[in-house]
Amino acid sequence: EPPYSETRFEEIKKEVSSYIKKIGYNPAAVAFVPISGWNGDNMLEVSDKMSWFKGWAVERKEGKADGKCLIEALDAILPPSRPTDKALRLPLQDVYKIGGIGTVPVGRVETGLL
Repeated sequence: EPPYSETRFEEIKKEVSSYIKKIGYNPAAVAFVPISGWNGDNMLEVSDKMSWFKGWAVERKEGKADGKCLIEALDAILPPSRPTDKALRLPLQDVYKIGGIGTVPVGRVETGLL
């Protein structure tokens, strides 16, 4: 198994950061984590095969977060806010006709309260 390259990781991080910036996002709010899905390195626990990686850190309006492996980065993702003070928006996904019960619309509340 080849050693993991810090140079290659930094190269990819720079390229992806540039793209993220072009589409209007702040690269400082994105966690960059070197992993090997094939070998499971740095996914659930810190890998000793990437001793050069000191961890990731993100800065956003809601505060800062940091960690060392992918699961920590995933856990640090904030769920999108659902504005309950706005008008009810409930896009319908499907409509079921159930005998004895009637028509049942199915969807998800995006904004407002039901």
